[in-house]
This record gives sequence, C-alpha cells and structure tokens, in this order.
Amino acid sequence: MPDDQNDGGATDGGATDGGTGNTDGGNNDGGNADGGGGETPPTVRTCGTMESYQLLVAADPQYADRLAALETTTTDYIALHAQDGDGSVMAARSGPIRIPVVVHVVYNDAASNISDAQVQSQIPVLNADYHKRNTDLKNCPKVWEGVVGDVNIEFYLATTDPTGAATNGITRTSTTVASFTDDNKVKSAATGGHDPWPTDTYLNIWVCKLASLLGYAQFPAGPAATDGVVILHTAFGTTGTAAAPFNLGRTATHEVGHWLNLRHIWGDVTDCSGTDFVSDTPNAGGPNYGKPTFPHVTCTNGPNGDMFVNFMDYVDDDTMVMFSKEQALRMQATLSGARSKLGGGP
Repeated sequence: MPDDQNDGGATDGGATDGGTGNTDGGNNDGGNADGGGGETPPTVRTCGTMESYQLLVAADPQYADRLAALETTTTDYIALHAQDGDGSVMAARSGPIRIPVVVHVVYNDAASNISDAQVQSQIPVLNADYHKRNTDLKNCPKVWEGVVGDVNIEFYLATTDPTGAATNGITRTSTTVASFTDDNKVKSAATGGHDPWPTDTYLNIWVCKLASLLGYAQFPAGPAATDGVVILHTAFGTTGTAAAPFNLGRTATHEVGHWLNLRHIWGDVTDCSGTDFVSDTPNAGGPNYGKPTFPHVTCTNGPNGDMFVNFMDYVDDDTMVMFSKEQALRMQATLSGARSKLGGGP
C-alpha cells in the first residue's frame, strides 16, 4: 500500500480467521497480482451508476420521484448547514458516523477470489478519503484547498452479521457467471451472486468480475434488494489483484460517493448543461481521464477549469484527491435522511 493511502480511520473488524462471513467456502489466499484469469485490467475509468439507475427507473418509475423528493430535502439541509463551513459538523449526531461494511466476494476463479488482505486494504483508503486525511491531498491545486470537505465518516468491516453472529465482514460465493454487468444480478443468489445483508444498516459492497466497468452504485431511495456498491476485483483495495492505474482504492471512494447521493462533476451530459447539484464544483464539459494538467478549462470555467482532482471525476486513482465542502454536506444530508439508520442512527 502506498504511503499516501495508508493513514486515517479504523480497520477493526478485519479479522482474517473466518467467521460467518465465508458463506460458500473458497480459498482465502487471494488471486494473482496481475489480475489473473486471462483478464486485461481497464486503463480508463468507467462507471455504470447512471446506466444502472436508468434500468431501475424503467422497472420502478416512482424511484425517480423519490430521488427528486430527496433532492428537495438535501437542498434544505445544505442551506441550513452551509454556515458550518467545512462539512465536518453533523447536526443530527455528534462525532464521526461509523458505517459497518460487508464485502461480498463473488468469484469464478482463483484471481477473482481476492484475499482477505486485499479486502482489508480498502478500508483505510475510504477512511482517509472521507475524513480529509489522505496525504496525497497535497496534490490538490492551491485554488481549491479552501473548498476541500471532510465528510466525517469512518468505515469498518462488520464484526456482527444480521443474525448477531461474529463475522469478519467478508462473504465468499463461487459462481458460474463469467462476468457481471450493471444489471444488479451479482446482488442476488438466484442470479449467481450473493443476497445483500440489510441495506439500511450495512454498506454492502460486491467485488467480482465486471464487463467493461470499474464499478457502479445505487443512489439512495432505491430498492433495498439491490442497494449497495459493485467493484471490479482489479480495482478494489491496494494489493492482490488491484492493478494500476486503479490500484489505490479510489474506485470504491468514487462509487460510495454515488451511494451517498453524489453525481459526477460534469452532470452526465457533455454540452455544459449538466449539474452535479453542487455549487462549489465548477461546471465541466465532460469527464476527465488519466492525469490532466492544471488547468483544464471547459464550459468557460477558466481560469481554474475543471476540478479534475475531485473523487467524482474519471481520472486515475493517483490524480483524484478530494471531495468539496458542499459534496460533504450532500453526503451528510443523506446520512441524516435516506440513510439515517447507518451507524446507529434513528
């Protein structure tokens, strides 16, 4: 794990000695460092969150209405708490919110059956990124240093399963499915995946082979049966099969952002008419890839240009380093509303 990803946050609950999490057997010593299984790890970031959202809306048109209603309460929350400044104050709860995580490893070969160590390596990255403690924050252009937000969340691998039994926070499921897509089939045992643990009290993350995607997530207010985050195994954590340029754990940071109601910074349209519903991220003409040079100006957003170092852009893992203050407030609004039961909330 690179030094700039190893600080911040608790890693408790990450025991590797079994527990009820290992539901379907399989070895725990992980896959090959090169991705294994004949796979070629992606070199360009791809996210299926919006495509998955459209599939869900097609099946349940009222989902769009629920998300629109959530946007109204989110706007009200931001207006009420914007004076808190750095996005580090939770009105409903004191101290950081600690979210239990269960990682469902769904595999069809040794490489995709990632090790406990690889799963555990993801947690410190999330804790650093969501608590403004990532040391590569020093790479943020100075013009945005004043708008970096602290989301005030700590993640940990669950230590208790839904029945109350001890667990290491990891389940393992052998599947005959060669590769999953953004259609949520990995989230159901009936379609070759693993059923979620209660999605109102756990962050469910599925790690598997994905076709042409690094990951996708479900926005709040969607169906409980499919709620959570899905990550390609070669883009998860910082060791094992994790492969450059997505080997620093930032795909999970990005997708958990969606799960907490963040949008891509360009608003998912490329004609400068989109919005991410956040006022302190400059309007952008589309996704940025790789390692852009500052400034990258689009949509007449000069002189500073796109906030391509934001976790909700498409740049490489070593180039995204920050959430903005208003993004932090959006996520806090979600944790005070649609996801309020997480971390022991009401």
